Amino acid sequence: MTRLSQYAALLAASVLLALPLPAAAGGILAPFILHPIRRELTAAQVAEADRVFARESARRVDFSVTAQDEVTLRGWKVRAAHPSGDWVLLFHGRSQNRLSMMNYAKFLLASGYSVVMMDARAHGESGGTVATYGHVEQYDSRTILDALADTEPVRHVYALGESMGAAVALQAAGIDPRIEGVVAEGAFCNLHEVIYDYAGFRVSAFLGKTVFRPVAIYAVHEAEHQGGFRFDDVSPAEAVAERKFPILLISGLSDHNIPKRHAQAIYAAAQGPKELWLVPGARHQKALETAPAEFKHRVLNFFSSAQDGHFAFETSGESLPDRNR
Repeated sequence: MTRLSQYAALLAASVLLALPLPAAAGGILAPFILHPIRRELTAAQVAEADRVFARESARRVDFSVTAQDEVTLRGWKVRAAHPSGDWVLLFHGRSQNRLSMMNYAKFLLASGYSVVMMDARAHGESGGTVATYGHVEQYDSRTILDALADTEPVRHVYALGESMGAAVALQAAGIDPRIEGVVAEGAFCNLHEVIYDYAGFRVSAFLGKTVFRPVAIYAVHEAEHQGGFRFDDVSPAEAVAERKFPILLISGLSDHNIPKRHAQAIYAAAQGPKELWLVPGARHQKALETAPAEFKHRVLNFFSSAQDGHFAFETSGESLPDRNR
């Protein structure tokens, strides 16, 4: 984090401390947690996406699914040039939309994988007003996969997500055995735990657990009340402990949003084949940008290994392999 960012965090902290505690927590943090910024797709952005797909000879189809609570989820199915029945579900981060996953879609399509790119509830063109970080979204994913299987040949299904999307992907795989492996970059281990990182203004979780602990407690209490779910129930770490499935965890060593301890906690809890790749110099959601060739190699090798069940994880650099089954 830059010195300017640290000054900004300290200034924000001073403002919070000057406010009555319940007002600071409930009035500022709870709505921020539950109601992400909605970024709509523009015609120009869709046209550019179509040009990217055309270069890969891929075909985009609008995809609309109705969730269990009647919320409409919107996105795309994009078929590879020569569809094999292998699909990757792409899960975007908070306050983003399906377009943030274009760079992943591009190399996956080029490698023969078809992709599903949906806007999460309360994001993009999908309905809903509250983000629950996997509490409801994991069941949205199951509904999306049901609709995919009803309309497309499906042989193998994998998932790739970043940040909030990574957490959702892990939780979705925890309840749906059709998802055969998950690549998760920048996932939090537990929603309650990551609140301390944000309460500490991304400078230090220690601040969130000490100086600003009352703020975090009140914010969680208010958000749970407004959102109707418990933060402790939103737990990728529990999901990977309850069902054995292959995971590739990725964390940037310069990620101050969701630092590496979250990926390490998920790795420790996982019962299936697992690998942790800590990427030097990578910030939040920037592993592909920081190490593009290695990222693509690791992801494609992971999906291939998940398909045939033979894992030979690499041990170079900061990678931590484990062949538990």
